[in-house]
Amino acid sequence: MEALTVTSVPEIFISCKKEAHYSRELILPNPALVRVISGEVRIAAADQNYSFYAGDTILFPRNQLGRMSKLPLDGEPCIAVSIVFRKEILRQFYTANPVEQPVYPAIGLMEFEDHPLLESLFNSLTPYFKLADALPADLATFKIEEAIRVLRAIDKNADQLLGQLEEPGKIDLMDFMEKNFMFNLPAARFGYLTGRSLTTFKRDFKKAFNSTPEKWLTHKRLQLAHYLISEKKQKPSDVYFDVGFENLSHFSFAFKKQFGYNPTAALA
Repeated sequence: MEALTVTSVPEIFISCKKEAHYSRELILPNPALVRVISGEVRIAAADQNYSFYAGDTILFPRNQLGRMSKLPLDGEPCIAVSIVFRKEILRQFYTANPVEQPVYPAIGLMEFEDHPLLESLFNSLTPYFKLADALPADLATFKIEEAIRVLRAIDKNADQLLGQLEEPGKIDLMDFMEKNFMFNLPAARFGYLTGRSLTTFKRDFKKAFNSTPEKWLTHKRLQLAHYLISEKKQKPSDVYFDVGFENLSHFSFAFKKQFGYNPTAALA
């Protein structure tokens, strides 16, 4: 199993985490297909938390905001194989193989049931991870195109996710921010995900919330933290990161400034 920890190429690779690994905010620039070999992969999205285990296969859309955790389980490390679909490959594929129906943005990730085609695809990749050198680019492209065809054969809805190549369009700012305020992103990234330049984002934000993004985000995050600590009895050290603060000291300072007492006092 140790040979599987070798990374072949950026577009097709395998990760092995022997200790718990918690990512910060994650926005994939390209769709990615992930196959969990062992351990547990957790995804915290705006609307739902997901847990995936050995044998699960998930297709992640581009530009979806979330956090990913890779956790050992039952004495086994978290091992996952990933296939990244670069935009140029997808554009080339869908130009040559246009979809029958118009492509609309998919909502969230897609999880696939066990299927012989998926088994064959990932089993065929295993030998490549034993190579000391990178997988040749033409071979990597071939395997990525095979993955696209496999997903389309299993579920036609994969086209809605893979075929969405445009940049994010302008969406409802208030709805997006209410769902995603706990993710620690700069204003420019929130603007991008809502289809706005930084200047337009700040202007529209002021109209929607009558506040600056910085003040509103801090207030919302502290409100959520206070609820989790006082009502759910969670420890401040277990809360600050999940609500969007970078470190415990900054969180504690902001919490006391807003509520007049330390976060630990809210546990009483």
